[in-house]
Amino acid sequence: MNPDSNNRHGRLGVLVLAALGVVYGDIGTSPLYAFKEAFAGAHGLVATEANVLATLSMLFWALTLIISIKYVWFVLKYDNEGEGGVLALTALAHRLAGKATPWSRAVIATGVFAAALFYGDAVITPAISVLSAIEGLSVAAPRLEPMVLPMTAGILVALFVIQKRGTGFVGRFFGPITCVWFLTLAVLGAISIAETPAVLRALSRCGR
Repeated sequence: MNPDSNNRHGRLGVLVLAALGVVYGDIGTSPLYAFKEAFAGAHGLVATEANVLATLSMLFWALTLIISIKYVWFVLKYDNEGEGGVLALTALAHRLAGKATPWSRAVIATGVFAAALFYGDAVITPAISVLSAIEGLSVAAPRLEPMVLPMTAGILVALFVIQKRGTGFVGRFFGPITCVWFLTLAVLGAISIAETPAVLRALSRCGR
């Protein structure tokens, strides 16, 4: 076998694992938080079978359309000389639209709006993701509920301290952890589906 091919596959595997830790880790926690909040609070849904299936259906198709189709099949096909993200793609679109044209100004305005959404999401998402993950402890061990907020704050501070070492370090550190997390979710999900196969009705549009 070609050693160069093995090296390329090895580097690709490392990059995939790093991307899993940096980019896709949030996917494993946000749906859990969103599902919980759908039935919480004064305006939460009543936890009936129909509402549970409808909420699961919404989350499943949102993840499928946005992550599997929009990101993997569409967004990842475009880059600006190897760079991705809102600002890099805005620069690419601006260059393709030409300078001092209505399309160019529209691209810049859209890029600024998208960057604002990105920064807003970057502020909110870490807190929500970590909090939703730690809240699982209070389900397994209710006596730990008073520790949820202090533990969340401590983890967030530790994450921001680690981030100064760069994306590569964060990816190598959290990639294996995120991989184990996703495998755990897959195993627990498979067990739950085997116990209650009727939940697969949520894959239909109406959860029926």
